Amino acid sequence: MVHALPASDEIADLAETAARIRAGMETVITGRPDLVRHTVAVLLAEGHLLIEDVPGVGKTTLAKALAHAIDGTVGRIQFTPDLLPSDLTGVSVYRQADQQFEFRPGPVFANVVIGDEINRASPKTQSALLECMQEAQVTVDGVSHPLPRPFLVIATQNPVEMEGTYALPEAQRDRFMARLHVGYPSAAAELEMLERQEDADPLGDLRPVTTSSHLQHLTAVVRRLHASAPVKQYVVALASATRSDPMLRLGASPRAAIQLLRGAKAIAAMSGRDHVLPDDVQELAVPVLAHRLLPSTDARLSGRTVAETVQSVVAATPVPAGAAAHRPGRRATG
Repeated sequence: MVHALPASDEIADLAETAARIRAGMETVITGRPDLVRHTVAVLLAEGHLLIEDVPGVGKTTLAKALAHAIDGTVGRIQFTPDLLPSDLTGVSVYRQADQQFEFRPGPVFANVVIGDEINRASPKTQSALLECMQEAQVTVDGVSHPLPRPFLVIATQNPVEMEGTYALPEAQRDRFMARLHVGYPSAAAELEMLERQEDADPLGDLRPVTTSSHLQHLTAVVRRLHASAPVKQYVVALASATRSDPMLRLGASPRAAIQLLRGAKAIAAMSGRDHVLPDDVQELAVPVLAHRLLPSTDARLSGRTVAETVQSVVAATPVPAGAAAHRPGRRATG
């Protein structure tokens, strides 16, 4: 099915709304504009986000800031080793009065689901999110229950080497569109953070800048953005290169290529453009691909990170002719 390409006013509305979401989040997340930009891109691309870093750098605060910026429902899950899958998805309860089962939904039935420290739960509980994230539904006792739209999972995790953590299964990592690292702020940003949060919580002043229904419209605009055949060939070439790289023993899946293109469309739309450029793909290559890949034994012994390998793949993969050209018949807007 061929969809109509987005109009210029739709692109302008998306770029303006994204800018307001970012501005609100940056009042809470100080000094890390690229982190906020990529977080909003995942939201607009209908992906799910994994935030990984050491404790105390603002992973959960970033997730809360995005949730506060959307006037939708928010579900919160604190992952612990004794958490059960039904604690996430919900359960069917037998009502003695009318002798029927009643489904009581779990916290995943929300527009934004914040999963705190996902890798502290057992692999069985982690896997309970697989159907939710891929199909936007939950099946309990043979009955499927659709999740509200839009639906976004933002999960935080500590590095796997830390005590009491479990590595996420490959299938679970592949459901996340991107993995972002918060990192330590600069000295100036940390000083500003101390001044802002000395006697107040900036999250308390963050107000929604868009509704869930408007967000659904914006994600539809992103899906309709133009990606030329050479740009798509470039995405496929990057994914294929990871599958044959000697530094990797597990390359990118076809799902990774699809989500890389969707993320690139979101970056293009946020920049006010109605078409995707190779730069948009390259910007998200590491966040979208690195967490899905597994290093080879040689890479581990040499101390080479997966992110470095992805950067090498991007540098070595030529951009197809015509991929950087504007789409004929429409003037570029940014």
